[in-house]
Amino acid sequence: MTQTSQQIQESAAERTLHVAMELSKTSWKLAFSDGGVRRPRVVGVVARDWPQFDAAVARAKQRLGLPSEAPVRSCYEAGRDGFWLHRALAARGVANVVVDAASIEVNRRQRRAKTDRLDAIKLVTQLVRHHRGERVWSVVRVPAEADEAARHLHRDLDVLKSERRAHRMRIQSLLFTHGIDQQVGRTFLTTLPNLRQWDGQPVPASLPARVVREHQRLETVEQQIRALEKERQTLLATAQTKAVAQARVLAELCGIGPTSSWVFAMEFFGWRQFANRREVAAAAGLTPTPYQSGASPREQGISKAGNKRVRTMMIEIAWSWLRYQPESTLSKWFWTRFGTGGSRHRRVGIVALARRLLIDLWRLVEFGVIPDGARLKTS
Repeated sequence: MTQTSQQIQESAAERTLHVAMELSKTSWKLAFSDGGVRRPRVVGVVARDWPQFDAAVARAKQRLGLPSEAPVRSCYEAGRDGFWLHRALAARGVANVVVDAASIEVNRRQRRAKTDRLDAIKLVTQLVRHHRGERVWSVVRVPAEADEAARHLHRDLDVLKSERRAHRMRIQSLLFTHGIDQQVGRTFLTTLPNLRQWDGQPVPASLPARVVREHQRLETVEQQIRALEKERQTLLATAQTKAVAQARVLAELCGIGPTSSWVFAMEFFGWRQFANRREVAAAAGLTPTPYQSGASPREQGISKAGNKRVRTMMIEIAWSWLRYQPESTLSKWFWTRFGTGGSRHRRVGIVALARRLLIDLWRLVEFGVIPDGARLKTS
């Protein structure tokens, strides 16, 4: 064997097959590239048909002149499929990355061609650039299955609480159309037969029946909320996982209750590893986004690119922190910096307080550093 042919074989052995997946409910578009100058090849396969997927990968290696044992790297956009596909690809020996769709660069022309085929080609081109070390997009951190499963409790609670508000507002709206302003409390059903319309006449017979059915659905939601809150309370008292331990530590601070501490631990601190405070703020979308073009600089507000649940809860806890931790260093800083301004000035300042407080909470759960001047519930 000549030296030239040996170098060609060694080069082929080092080459990698890049696969970009454009997903839909019934089919997947796969774009293949070996990182060379040739235009990527796109084929379609039936969604979740792994034998067909493996066959398409094998054919792509053969057409591109890659050995059968050549490594495969893939990517797809984060979306409805979640992370099961990432785990399935990893189990097949594929090095996959999940891409934040909002971070992908696009042509800013008003009109541009867009199809699944073109999207797949663009994805695989950027995948090649990504593995060459270029920074072309943001990669989504994939949680472990146990960490992902731990999110269901508080997310289900959020859905149920939204349903509870919807049922109550629907009952009140039904009554309000007849001139009745009645709160929906524990004794609501006992007062329902005595309600009268705006002119003192009894309400139509069909209205109380519908209101009772709506109230029954409300009671079902209330029971499920109580059951989940009891389950969360039991886990906080007995579970020995890292995330639950962090939730216990956070709940010891005045101004932070079981709901917020659970969300912070399960959504944020319990499964993410942060290198510094900048990563903490960026992961919650609380970092500023300046815009400067020539001599016209301006601030665009926070990025809102991170975890929406954590960001929303953090703003609420920042207001709570001012109330229950008035002697803390953060509260004093807020009132010194923003207390003399108007309400809009304080709303801007509360975001800055939320960012600083989130960083302090990270230092608490990671290094045991209590925020300066903060008061514990046990003290």
